[in-house]
Amino acid sequence: MPVIDQILADGTHLRLEGTGRPLVLIHGVGMDLTMWDCLSAQLTDFQVIRYDMIGHGSSPKPAGPYYLEEYVDQLLRLAHALHLKKFNLLGFSMGGLVAQGFAVQHGHLLDRLFLLNTVYRRSADERAAIARRVIDVGNGGYPASVEAAIERWFTPTFLQDNADVVENVRRHLLDNDLAAYAAAYQVFATADAELADIVANITAPTLVMTGSDDQRSTVAMAEALAACMPRAQASVIAGQRHLTPIECPDEIAARVRAYQALAHPMQGGSQHG
Repeated sequence: MPVIDQILADGTHLRLEGTGRPLVLIHGVGMDLTMWDCLSAQLTDFQVIRYDMIGHGSSPKPAGPYYLEEYVDQLLRLAHALHLKKFNLLGFSMGGLVAQGFAVQHGHLLDRLFLLNTVYRRSADERAAIARRVIDVGNGGYPASVEAAIERWFTPTFLQDNADVVENVRRHLLDNDLAAYAAAYQVFATADAELADIVANITAPTLVMTGSDDQRSTVAMAEALAACMPRAQASVIAGQRHLTPIECPDEIAARVRAYQALAHPMQGGSQHG
């Protein structure tokens, strides 16, 4: 399957694979388009389009602060540049927040929306904890936060059996441009509050997925997010934590295909399994 890398006029780095229905993938904070390598290999029946968000990978890293609207506009420019009249959109973690913002404003462009291990209405304690992590980045605490994140993100079995994959994620995180990362992380820390009262306006058929053991993008968040949208359902992946696209890409791909195949997806509670 041919792989094509492009740089758009605004500097956005993207990668295209396949020739099926377009599916755009948005990575999480501190990652880049390479986090989708495993999942993309499972989605050969789609035209997979993945890109580096502002402040990440090979895309521009302007001085902060950054804003959610900038990330939404970046995706809109990409859709226009590739002449995407209708496409599927999958956002992971912070990418899920960008996807929500895009769906609120430009839902007419979406066929299906997939929100993966993302957050919704953080509690006061959760918001305080993430605010402390923003401060830690500027105070030299970033390496320690990477180690803590890796422990949260992967299951113990995966950590034990896939040391090379885990080390690749660690090295990628540690190599981040810290100023750009901090600016992006501030968006990640606050965008759920910005979106909380408007996600009910998302009309695209939406599947909200998370791992049963994800400590920060919880099952309760996924179910509450799905419940507030008119055409959404939650889907829980048993035994998984946060980095589901890397740890269980086959399961994610199967659920994407199954939801894509539904003729008239409507609101439908929560599926565990």
